Amino acid sequence: MNHYLSARRLSIAALCLASMQLPNALAQKFPGKPLRILVTIGPGSVGDIISRVLADPLSRQMGQTVVVDNRPGAGGNVAAEIAAKSPADGYTLFLTTISTHGINPTLYGKLNFDPIRDFTPVILLATNPNMMVVHPSLPVRSAKELIALAKKRPGEVTFSSAGSGTSQHIAGELFGMITGTKLVHVPYKSTPLSVNAVLSGETMVAFASVPVVMEFVKAGRLRSLGVTSAKRMSSLPDMPTVAETGVAGFDIGGWFGFSVPAGTPEPIVNQLNGEFRKAMADPGVRQKLQAQGMELTESSPTEFAAFIRSEIERWAKVVRATGARVD
Repeated sequence: MNHYLSARRLSIAALCLASMQLPNALAQKFPGKPLRILVTIGPGSVGDIISRVLADPLSRQMGQTVVVDNRPGAGGNVAAEIAAKSPADGYTLFLTTISTHGINPTLYGKLNFDPIRDFTPVILLATNPNMMVVHPSLPVRSAKELIALAKKRPGEVTFSSAGSGTSQHIAGELFGMITGTKLVHVPYKSTPLSVNAVLSGETMVAFASVPVVMEFVKAGRLRSLGVTSAKRMSSLPDMPTVAETGVAGFDIGGWFGFSVPAGTPEPIVNQLNGEFRKAMADPGVRQKLQAQGMELTESSPTEFAAFIRSEIERWAKVVRATGARVD
């Protein structure tokens, strides 16, 4: 009998030890096949470029191909839904943005995914301030002068964005909320198209990614009214912020991170966080990302989760206060 009990105790102990070692075993075996990055916007966009810049070092580090899979549509919701329903095994990485995990939960009446329940954050990598630009023919040289024009011509000043739910869209709504003006939103399918609208005179103002507009600003084809972040960009220290030129408290920009489907084992989440940190330590990678107007940062999964919750709360207030809608 004693021999039987001893054997049973040993068996139970072995099972407990095996269960404790299972997560580590999962992490050690990962990855055993190619990974994919689901991107919410089309090729050539800032988010797409970021994903492709990181895919190469991640592939080398992990010994597996990392494929970028562009699934644009519905302000990023198409890709988010696909990611949310993917297996929770670490092989599907989702390019997480202010649209899908900040603005859209309130802007859209119904989503087929829950940004909190259906995802596990991995890392916040960068923030991406936009630049407020106008056509040189528009008689304004500062945000303060644009406010005066918008009040003089209510309902006539138009602004273009890369689409409903983008940081560029909500930037225009936030500008109006703070200044007591109303800029008319005209959404396009990409940042280049929204910038072309200002260049051609279809719209008067645009909030756009800095790398896309800088060449036009330097050439005198667009006039900058400032960057949309609270502080000046480290890469453009001489460029004032919109807040400095007349809109106190104005602060909005895109941000980019990565998440995985909820339920992904914690050791794999932590491993992926480490892989991204290693890739971001490469000077060549950092240079390429900074060339896209990125202000680089890093976070733990827990820190990114807290950031996402704060962003949802923050932009819900703006969306509700401004009555912003999907155009």
